[in-house]
Amino acid sequence: MTAPRPLIAGNWKMNGLELALDEARAVAAAVDARPPAARVALCPPATLVHRMAEALGGACVEVGGQDCRAEASGAFTGDIAAEMLADAGATLVILGHSERRAGYGESDALVAAKAQAALRAGLEPIVCVGETLAEREAGRTLSVVAGQVRGSLPAELAGKAFAVAYEPVWAIGTGLTPSLMQIEEVHVAIRGELTGMFGAYGAGVPILYGGSVKPSNAVEILAIPDVGGALVGGASLKAADFLGIVEAA
Repeated sequence: MTAPRPLIAGNWKMNGLELALDEARAVAAAVDARPPAARVALCPPATLVHRMAEALGGACVEVGGQDCRAEASGAFTGDIAAEMLADAGATLVILGHSERRAGYGESDALVAAKAQAALRAGLEPIVCVGETLAEREAGRTLSVVAGQVRGSLPAELAGKAFAVAYEPVWAIGTGLTPSLMQIEEVHVAIRGELTGMFGAYGAGVPILYGGSVKPSNAVEILAIPDVGGALVGGASLKAADFLGIVEAA
């Protein structure tokens, strides 16, 4: 199958008021003026999804959510359904981020259920996996990540648009970055799991890297085999920084 375009997705986390939409507009203007090799997406907090989708209407920048509930509706105060994200204008959703797994106790099974919900709503899931520093130091990185891939990706993803994002937990927001060899080793392992689960289709699923990605290291990271894009945190909050990563793809 033809290799998909790289995906550079910005995760704004719990940052951004209406004024921040100016940064999104700046990204969209640059992308529209000079279309990059990569797909570009921004995932703002839920309060901005609809406003960002409206502000970027017709632009080449996609809008995504940061999480969704597995159920389509119900008595779940404060949660948001995949259908609600789609209704607000989102086309993608981040699932299983380490901050959700660690802070909210999300299991692989729950992440898989959320991925099913995303498909039900017509959203493209970006499923996150990654090891903690303790797991890496114990030599368990590959087994932990492989287990998360197997447990978090439902069989229904076969033939559907989705991505896996490898984010070493210890590198998120710390400024620390694994060596290029370490990144490549994990991405190769994830590719093996994907082809084992989805056959030839798994060979083309984008595997994004996340964890202190910035303009200064994006070129060398994105050049690693089996790195099919990036999930960008803090650097996605400023258009200039994010565009530096987009242009590196």
